[in-house]
Amino acid sequence: MTDFSRRHFLFGTLLAGVIPRGGFGSTPSLKYLGYQSPNEKMNIAGVGAGGRAGSVLGSLSSENIVALADVDWARAADGFTRWDKATKYKDYRQMLDKEKSIDAVTVVIPDHMHTHVALAAMQLGKHVYVEKPLTRTPWEARLLTDAAAKYKVATQMGNQGYSHEATRVAAEIIWSGEIGDVTEVRSFRGRASWPQGMPALPAQEKVPDTLDWDLWLGGASMRPYTSGDEAYRKEYPNNQFGFFLPFNWRGFYDFGTSLIGDWGIHQFGPANLALRLGSPISVECLKLGEGQSPYTFPRGGVSLRWEFAARENMPPVTVYWSDTGELYTPEGMTVEQMRAIAGTGPQIDNGPAEGRGGGAGRGRGGQPPAEAGRGAAPAADPAAQAAGRGGRGAGGQQQGSGYNTVFVGSKGFLGTGGRGESVGLLPGTRWAEYKLPPRMLTRSPGHQRDWVRACKGGEPACSHFGIAGPYTEWMVLGAIAARVPGKLLWDPKKMEFTNNREANKYVRPSFRKGWELRSVT
Repeated sequence: MTDFSRRHFLFGTLLAGVIPRGGFGSTPSLKYLGYQSPNEKMNIAGVGAGGRAGSVLGSLSSENIVALADVDWARAADGFTRWDKATKYKDYRQMLDKEKSIDAVTVVIPDHMHTHVALAAMQLGKHVYVEKPLTRTPWEARLLTDAAAKYKVATQMGNQGYSHEATRVAAEIIWSGEIGDVTEVRSFRGRASWPQGMPALPAQEKVPDTLDWDLWLGGASMRPYTSGDEAYRKEYPNNQFGFFLPFNWRGFYDFGTSLIGDWGIHQFGPANLALRLGSPISVECLKLGEGQSPYTFPRGGVSLRWEFAARENMPPVTVYWSDTGELYTPEGMTVEQMRAIAGTGPQIDNGPAEGRGGGAGRGRGGQPPAEAGRGAAPAADPAAQAAGRGGRGAGGQQQGSGYNTVFVGSKGFLGTGGRGESVGLLPGTRWAEYKLPPRMLTRSPGHQRDWVRACKGGEPACSHFGIAGPYTEWMVLGAIAARVPGKLLWDPKKMEFTNNREANKYVRPSFRKGWELRSVT
């Protein structure tokens, strides 16, 4: 038996749920809505119609967009105009109640309301597509995982890199044994480009007539509306995204998970797939940047560490994250040596833009194409870019090396970039002479099309909630570690930290009266 065949056999059980026996689309087991043909159009409703929501809906142009719900009609104006025949709502609950023809729902709104909307849709038998991160807290991630299993609908999280060719290639290289046993993963990027670390909240303002502030808050506790005062605008002169909304909510504890959930969920995609990470045994904040605040993540970012026990035939692995602007380079290797050599090594096909991370054309090892279709996300932090530590556009490519994640193996190193849109062995000279191993994973037709196919009776989408839920669960534990000092020991069965009561307060949200959620039984 060859080394590759032996490892292929050993990894057989790990690939369950990733490779359908007859290939994707081979088992018509999900015909929940009675479709007789995969070409029949679905009726899709969008919760969220502006910014990124418009990009997601635009990638579903092969289907019927029949209804739209958005609490901010100024923000949603472009989407309302583009899909002018869709019925318009402010309250998603009214839409789900009145629109009986809906087959599926996209959920592209602030993280703190993902669970409410997705669960309500699933309980009505609607397929759901939910932007990343799937949820803000680990308890919510477990809830949606259980709900998808119970209601048997087609699901997908919007971490587009999971559909990318390079993500699959990275997994196959690791499974081939090329870099040996992986014991560390290091992922890094520049600091958040939205404001964080505010010591105080600006004065209350009148809520715009186009916004339903109560509905925007949803399950979160009530607080005054503000778009930011003069002192705030002076402190953040380049900010174009208000105070809480339409975008800066990402940095607030009550609404988002900062860069951990916004980009960590992208950058760790190849690691989650290749290493089958499951639940960690611990998580710890190693460094807390300057500009700490009672309301937001720190201005200077965080450094985190998760520890995972041995899995199947894989050894324990330690996973690191940093959004403080720090670089990671393998010992004895320079940034220049990490870089792929132009025109050499395997050429990775990026595929269609909607499906494989927003790229176009062909990536060349560690030189992925610039992103497109990112809605209204702000550009990477200029200060971080100037230091050679920031993203390439919003894509998080490490300027200089082309990689933002490095796998440390017993026989070498592998790097991935963006949302898993590039891959290469390190140093670049090793990639230049490398031949790819045989394929072990099927390829995706595109991230949204992957979900549409599942809705119409095909195989489950690549980031369905059975995968995305556990993945999000371990990722957002890092957001809790950023708020509570010390090493936190995690018990996934009990859904609690065994050594820290304070940390357990953040595992499950505290819901405002009338917005309570309960576990699915």
